[in-house]
Amino acid sequence: MAGNCLPAVDLTGSGRPVFLPNEIECSLLSSVDLVCEDDSFGSFPHLKSGLLILTTHRLLWIPDASVTTGITSGSSIPLGAITHIFSSKKSLKSIFASPRVRFQLSLSSDGRVVVSGPVSRSVVVTIVMRGKGDCDVFLAKFWENWRARVWETESVPSSSSISSSALSTNSGGLYSSDGLVRMVGVSGILRKEQEMWESTDKSLQEAFQDMNALMSKAKEMVMLAEKMRQKLLSGPNSQSDKTSDEMGSKEEMQDWFLSVGIVSPVTKESAGALYHQQLSRQLADFVRIPLDRAGGVINLIDIYCLFNRARGTELISPDDLLQACSLWEKFDVPIMLRKFDSGVMVIQNKTHSDEEVFAKIKILVTKPDALQAGISASDAAMTLGIAPAMAKEHLLTAESKGLLCRDISPDGFRFYINLFPEIDRDDMYL
Repeated sequence: MAGNCLPAVDLTGSGRPVFLPNEIECSLLSSVDLVCEDDSFGSFPHLKSGLLILTTHRLLWIPDASVTTGITSGSSIPLGAITHIFSSKKSLKSIFASPRVRFQLSLSSDGRVVVSGPVSRSVVVTIVMRGKGDCDVFLAKFWENWRARVWETESVPSSSSISSSALSTNSGGLYSSDGLVRMVGVSGILRKEQEMWESTDKSLQEAFQDMNALMSKAKEMVMLAEKMRQKLLSGPNSQSDKTSDEMGSKEEMQDWFLSVGIVSPVTKESAGALYHQQLSRQLADFVRIPLDRAGGVINLIDIYCLFNRARGTELISPDDLLQACSLWEKFDVPIMLRKFDSGVMVIQNKTHSDEEVFAKIKILVTKPDALQAGISASDAAMTLGIAPAMAKEHLLTAESKGLLCRDISPDGFRFYINLFPEIDRDDMYL
C-alpha cells in the first residue's frame, strides 16, 4: 500500500497501530489526505481519506476501512526524516479550503524515506484535513514533537555535578574554605540562607535524577511486557500439545502483563472526536487475554476494573466503556457485547456457543447426585470454568429454553433436569 517510499506500520486485529517502544500517540485526525507536491519520480503513494495519528516518533496514516477491508498495515512517516515544517499562512483562499499543513521530507536516491544517512532529494508533503479537527492545535503538537526529538535519546543524560567545595565552609575563622572573606552579621545570615537553598536545590536535582532513572527503567519493563503480550496474542490457539506447567506459566505471565498496564492509552485530549472509536478498538485488543482466561465470557464490571487498572491515571467512566463496547457492531472484531434477560451485561467471543454450554449443563444435571439434589450456580461454575454469577445466567437461560426447571428454597436456587420439555407452559388448560 505504501509503495516503495513510506515504511509500513502493522495493525492489530481491531485496526489499532502497533507502536514502537516508548512511543506515545498525541493527536488524531480523521479524513486526512497525504499529498506530495513535487514527486516527479512517483514514489510517494496516494493516501486519501484516512486516519492520521501523530505520535512522539512518527506520523501514522491508516485507511478508514482498515478493518472491514482486511487491510493489516498502514503507512508511517518518521519525524526524524522531516527537515522542516512550514508555518500556516492565513489568507482569504484558506478560509474556504480544507486546512493544510506542509512539511519537507528527506528521500534517498531510491525514493525511500531517510532518517539518517545520505539525502538525495527532498519533497514537500501536504496534510489535507477534510474532517473535523483543529488545525492550529495539531500544528502546535506537530512542532512540539518534532522539536523534542524523543527518538534520538530515550534516557535523560545526567547533569554536570556541582563542586562540593563551593558550598562547604569551615566552622570558624575569618576566611572560608575557598579563600573568600567570611561574611558576618546580616550579610552572613543571608549568605548562609543562600547556601542552604543551593544545597537543598542540589539534593532535589539528584533525587529527581534518580526518579527519572527509575521511570526510564519502568518504561523499559512496560515495553518488554507489551512485546511479550503481542507474542502471546499472535501465538497459535491450539494448546493440545501444551503441558500443565506451560499453561500455568502462561497464565502467570498474562496476569503480570495485565498488571503492567497499557503503554499508550487512548485519551480525549489525543483522540478528540475519535475518542470513543479508538477507545473501542483499544478495548477490543485488551480484552482478548482476560476473555480467554474467563472461558469466553466475562462480566462487564470485571472488564471495567481491569481496563481502568491498566490505564493508570487515564481512567474512563462506565458510560465511556458501554459506548465503546456498543461500537463493536460496526467493526469486524471477534468479540461482542451481550445482555442477558436478567439485565446482566457481559463481553463474550463471537465463537462462544450457548448450545455447547447447554450440552455441558445437561451432562452435569443428569448425573445421579444431581437428579436427586439438583445443581447450584457454584456446581455449574466449576464444570464450565467460569464465575458463579455467569454460571447462574447460563442456568437461567437454559431454564427459559425448557432444558431445566428450578426450585427456590431458603438455601437458594437449585436446578433440575426438565422431565417434561414437550409440555407447553403457556397452555392455559394445563
